[in-house]
Amino acid sequence: MPRPRLLAALSGLTLAGLVGSCVSMKPAALAYKPDPQRPHHTAKGFQNLHVPFRPKGWLTVLQWQWDAVRNGLPPPPSTPTPRVAPALDFIASNARAGRSMEPAVIWLGHSTVLAQIGGLNLLTDPVFSERASPSRTIGPKRAQPPALRLDELPKIDLVLVSHNHYDHLDEASVRALAAQPGGSPLFVVPLGLKAWFAARGITRVEELDWWQTLTVPDATGRVEVVLTPAQHWSARTLTDRMQTLWGGFAVFAPDCHLIYTGDTGYSPDFAEIKRRFAGRQQDGGFDLALIPIGAYEPRWFMRDQHVNPAEAVQIMLDCGARRSFGHHWGTFNLTDEALDEPPKALAAARQHQGLREDEFFVLALGETRRLPRRAQRAVQAAPEASSVW
Repeated sequence: MPRPRLLAALSGLTLAGLVGSCVSMKPAALAYKPDPQRPHHTAKGFQNLHVPFRPKGWLTVLQWQWDAVRNGLPPPPSTPTPRVAPALDFIASNARAGRSMEPAVIWLGHSTVLAQIGGLNLLTDPVFSERASPSRTIGPKRAQPPALRLDELPKIDLVLVSHNHYDHLDEASVRALAAQPGGSPLFVVPLGLKAWFAARGITRVEELDWWQTLTVPDATGRVEVVLTPAQHWSARTLTDRMQTLWGGFAVFAPDCHLIYTGDTGYSPDFAEIKRRFAGRQQDGGFDLALIPIGAYEPRWFMRDQHVNPAEAVQIMLDCGARRSFGHHWGTFNLTDEALDEPPKALAAARQHQGLREDEFFVLALGETRRLPRRAQRAVQAAPEASSVW
């Protein structure tokens, strides 16, 4: 009997972001006006700057899945994803601290991270549902629940959505966040995705193109968010492939400079990120990079869309981060490596580059990592970027 992953692929549901990657159908109408001056804009959607995304085709997908079935992949994990009781008292008191907030990150699972910086409670790619799928009965299922329930979160001020794949954009989760007590957070999304939110009655949304800047209102100090390029793609149905943009986010707060890369393959984009922000990174670069380390096997299939741990370490070096946190592992069984393999491969890659464990670390689910506060200084305007706020 086919495995759930194969059933998911055959039914067109998400599998490592595969929805829409294999079947060519008539595309939906674009939700934005392409700009011919921007090389990643096309008449049919968006494209990567360095390695164009090309659908693999159903036969290639089935070859991957059949090879995995024959070889018993992915193997079961030798240990469960580590988990600790979340520091709820610290999270709550830190959320109330405003300008005195201590910079910190908490891993909630997969690519969902709670960052407390700049007086803001910030979430990346919130996925709290049991499955990363449009279905409640089929598609990748969580290996364990999120480290915090939605009702245990502090009031969220800002949500960064990197792209529209189901393991990064979960409708039930964003609806719940939009209805949180005290009002909806501000959702910042890539170009073309605002219409998806509007269709669901979620209106506190700003969309950005690559290198555009948003100054976040009501922050205690000047906090700027810039959408940065990534090597990936988008699709949520069989008709909307590449119709919305994808990317990462650079967040410049007085107490912390953070970059969240989003899903990505390795590319020159990250050296360009360092170059573009050199003017404001003269004091040592990003304080923290959130870089994915999982969903990378087999390489012949995943290389152009997901980095492996060795490439994640290289991204850290390319973008000029003082330290990095590896996520996107241990939660959804998406590809052919074991759920617990990415941290082991990261340890080898880190050793190869001569990095300490605290320079590129992983966290247990629910674990809080407090960060040194950067010297307070004015945040300069981003070069070659424009404001949309």
